[in-house]
Amino acid sequence: MSGREVKECFVGVAGANVEGINSRGVVAVTGKGREICQDDVDRVIEAARAVVIPMDREVLHVIPQTFIVDDQKGIRNPLDMIGVRLEVEVHIITGSVTSAQNLVRCVNRSGFKVSGLILQSLAASRAVLSADEKELGCLLVDLGGGTTDVLVYADGAPYFSANVGVGGSQVTNDLSIILNVPMDAAEKIKRESGCCYLPQVDLDEFVIVPGVGGRAPQEMPKAKVAGVIQPRMEEIYRLVRERVEQMGHWRLIKGGVVLTGGGALIPGAADLAYEVFGLPVRVGSPTSLGGLVEEYRNPAFSTAVGLVLLGAERMGPPVTDSRPRNIEKPKPKGEGLARKFRDWFKEFF
Repeated sequence: MSGREVKECFVGVAGANVEGINSRGVVAVTGKGREICQDDVDRVIEAARAVVIPMDREVLHVIPQTFIVDDQKGIRNPLDMIGVRLEVEVHIITGSVTSAQNLVRCVNRSGFKVSGLILQSLAASRAVLSADEKELGCLLVDLGGGTTDVLVYADGAPYFSANVGVGGSQVTNDLSIILNVPMDAAEKIKRESGCCYLPQVDLDEFVIVPGVGGRAPQEMPKAKVAGVIQPRMEEIYRLVRERVEQMGHWRLIKGGVVLTGGGALIPGAADLAYEVFGLPVRVGSPTSLGGLVEEYRNPAFSTAVGLVLLGAERMGPPVTDSRPRNIEKPKPKGEGLARKFRDWFKEFF
């Protein structure tokens, strides 16, 4: 519809093969007059990146959290400061080499060139989290289909990333088994009539469950559908909380919890999350960026919008031709006509 041909793309990665670790690097400042320059910043980040990881893993992201100049902590940008020793704390995200290669090959075979791999929860956070939430400390829960991705922000930078191997497809599978319907019918019931918080369900409401193998459709209380969805969603939230508490990062979350992804669209998702987490909860949608706003302002598209934003930041501003152009001087009035007459005379006489 935009009239643009797509040749390259940024690909989101997630799942059990992605892990995050925190690391620290230290270097001596070598700039003139002990002034910290970009070269020093690059060297200290490279030093922090030098962690021992298995041969079957590769580094996807190295995100600086904070810089330390001569024991002075909490520095965001150390450029042009004076110091002897420069330290940095970073969050390193690694992924499986084979999984990344398979993903890249799959995209290449579909006719696109992969410009880069980006962690999906990082992309979603770029699209839905505000600067205040990142600064104060918040928990992003991306409720996907196969997995639930978790990202903890504190002081404006990610401090913990993980994933839980349960997602929206498990909720659909539960409905399929309990209601004795195919997966596509269970998915439709979940989207149109599902609720994961029983107090919000009207006991007088019913759902039409389609019959299988020629059997007639039957009515079922909406509360029974909610009774299937709520325990699984509650399990997902409890697994997320356990993962964050195990690493000791729960104390960093002061700005609340943000739910995003397709699973956040289930009615009652935020209310149930508030009961489990005991913190303020909101459902995060991509911010307005112009264009078809109503189409993409949906938690299901948070990762896609974030990939576009992070991809644009990586590519930088569009390159413009800065070469000096030969600007023709304006010709005196009548000179063009005189030249035409001269050329005409030369041609015929």
